[in-house]
Amino acid sequence: MSILVVGSVAFDSVKTPFGEKEKVLGGSATYFSVAASFFSDVRVVAVVGEDFGRDEEQVFIERAVDISDMERIDGQRSFHWKGAYGYDLNTATTLDTQLNVFADFKPKLSSAARSCPYLFLGNIQPSLQIEVREQVRAKLVAADTMNYWIDNMPEELAEMLKHIDILIINDTEARELAGEANLIRAARRILTMGPRRLVVKRGEYGAASFTDDSYFATPAYPLEDVFDPTGAGDSFAGGFMGYLAAANASDEATVRRAVIYGSVMASFNVEEFGCERMRRLTYEEISGRIRALRSVTHFEEADMPRRAGAVL
Repeated sequence: MSILVVGSVAFDSVKTPFGEKEKVLGGSATYFSVAASFFSDVRVVAVVGEDFGRDEEQVFIERAVDISDMERIDGQRSFHWKGAYGYDLNTATTLDTQLNVFADFKPKLSSAARSCPYLFLGNIQPSLQIEVREQVRAKLVAADTMNYWIDNMPEELAEMLKHIDILIINDTEARELAGEANLIRAARRILTMGPRRLVVKRGEYGAASFTDDSYFATPAYPLEDVFDPTGAGDSFAGGFMGYLAAANASDEATVRRAVIYGSVMASFNVEEFGCERMRRLTYEEISGRIRALRSVTHFEEADMPRRAGAVL
């Protein structure tokens, strides 16, 4: 089954303790679509400037991602984000944000886009997310958001949450959105706002899924080398939604497997800057990490040992 993703295709300039790269291809729709393309057909709706050229197009072409709905605006430049990470790679410091063509982004959807059964609303203004949702005949809709919209457009965001099935955000955003310091209480609060499921990305600590009557958590795949965490959350969402679309199901067991696949896809993304690691990724490598992650989380149930003479 096919997925429509609406979000940013951008350039990132990133500095980490392990290196620095200028103007590598990034953006939420880019990372999401590359990860999801390993499991499902993907169509991207985004806007780019005249600086988006053949080299950037090739990333999508290699993965057979449909960019026919991507709008190109001559005479303007693409969205460009500059950021830096310290040794705490869970937190980025924004050095500069140049919205450029993204400042006036109005998603334009073809008839093919409107008929996609799975929809992911990337991190864009909540009112635009609602506009897209109302045009797409999707049977399952997931969305991302960020602290900027939580702080500055709470009413728009609250309305958007009523239109989606799954919200995928990080743990800091979940706590801020709910106004709760405890993640369990935050999840319960968010589930009253509209989504049927909350998936929380926790970086190097893994991910968790919440519904009114279920909870599931997985650790992150253990890595020794993390070079660039930019786009890890979007790669997680791509793996997660890609698996759901491939399975054409969203029951609890399928969602739990999707969380695992999302975590594994994110683990590859962070090993190099931009999409470079994902461009060389193979299905055999993905399967290998799935098996490895399963092995480190699996244990056999056994009776609890009791001290002799202990009183219950």
